[in-house]
Amino acid sequence: MTTPAEIRPADGKLGVLLPGLGAVATTFIAGVEAIRRGVAEPVGSVTQLQTIRLGKRTEERVPRIRDFVPLAALDQLVFGAWDPIPDDALESARVAKVLEDRDIEPVAAFLQTIRPMPAVFDPDYVKRLHGPNVKTGRTKRDLGEQLRDDIRRFMAEHGCDRLVMIWCGSTEIFIAPGPAHQSLAAFERAMEDNDPAIAPSMIYAWAALKEGVPYANGAPNLSADFPALHELAAANGVPIAGKDFKTGQTLIKTIIAPGLKARMLGLSGWFSTNILGNRDGEVLDDPESFKTKEESKLGVLEHILQPDMYPELYGNIYHKVRINYYPPRGDNKEGWDNLDIFGWLGYPMQIKIDFLCRDSILAAPIVLDLALFLDLAARSGMAGIQEWLSFYFKSPLHAPELYPEHDIFIQHMKLKNTLRHLMGEEQITHLGREYYE
Repeated sequence: MTTPAEIRPADGKLGVLLPGLGAVATTFIAGVEAIRRGVAEPVGSVTQLQTIRLGKRTEERVPRIRDFVPLAALDQLVFGAWDPIPDDALESARVAKVLEDRDIEPVAAFLQTIRPMPAVFDPDYVKRLHGPNVKTGRTKRDLGEQLRDDIRRFMAEHGCDRLVMIWCGSTEIFIAPGPAHQSLAAFERAMEDNDPAIAPSMIYAWAALKEGVPYANGAPNLSADFPALHELAAANGVPIAGKDFKTGQTLIKTIIAPGLKARMLGLSGWFSTNILGNRDGEVLDDPESFKTKEESKLGVLEHILQPDMYPELYGNIYHKVRINYYPPRGDNKEGWDNLDIFGWLGYPMQIKIDFLCRDSILAAPIVLDLALFLDLAARSGMAGIQEWLSFYFKSPLHAPELYPEHDIFIQHMKLKNTLRHLMGEEQITHLGREYYE
């Protein structure tokens, strides 16, 4: 045993603020309400269903995570959102067509109570999306201050003790970090100057961090992944995490690729293509938004397989990713993967994967876990980048001197060992020698 961290109690209401009240957000909210009413199970949620081993295997101490660490309970959650489309959560859920009527109708009255606040939105950054429920302001700094007003008003009106913010909006156009992102002073000056390098998601992140609200980015947008907002998060003692929820095809990649590497099997090429027809698919049909998503997806294999370390196995991989907008599928995405691998004496083999997944069904429990874990981090005094939450993201935030860890099994161990550390339990190494000596 070690000394546990000082963790403030999870008393009172926890507000979950969601920029973007589309498929992911409404599926998350409807699911939480159904679970609270006892008519559904939290399938996919690590915080709600997974156990954690403590001590030796012979001790048989394996509590559920929600019983081990002091997380907020589902009954403590209240929801708020922003969206350029003014539909309430009920109408938005119906438009998204993720959930069937049998799952929507029992919580319909509750969903109707959640109406989106006017959004900070600019179609220059998400070109296939338009809506009238949009804030106006002289500068981007002014828009950020309006978001801060929204945050304070929501907290007061709903009697919240704490808040978290999780970006559930669309993918913005690709933006590379530039001078405006290098320091907080430069960033805020760029906001005053309406610099095009400042995208709407960055304004949300800035507003959250200014208000001391933990922030996670569920899209591949630059958002909070640059020095200026890292500086703000550290200065205000606020946890941040991201980016891009690890759901369909990339989830499979981070499961399969570590297995190939563990067995030292070579990889010649990995071709990935997707069809999807939801709002995300329409947004990604724009080449500039696809570029942002492509960057997020392509980095996974390189960091897992480490071609510089294993050039004979992974030094010449052809990796291609395609996303195709296909309206008939709606939120039911299909991802095809073809892997050309090779083994002993260079003999070729192939792996074919066809994953018919439901993006928002996979993303919703991620939103729940991140809300609860970010709140735990804040109450534990953990500020800045939360690398232990890499488990949930395609492009995990990390310290600039480190490479990102993409191997889902290493990420999972990091997450659980962080929880053990917080609670004063010994780390699990899986060495196992003590059972045989």
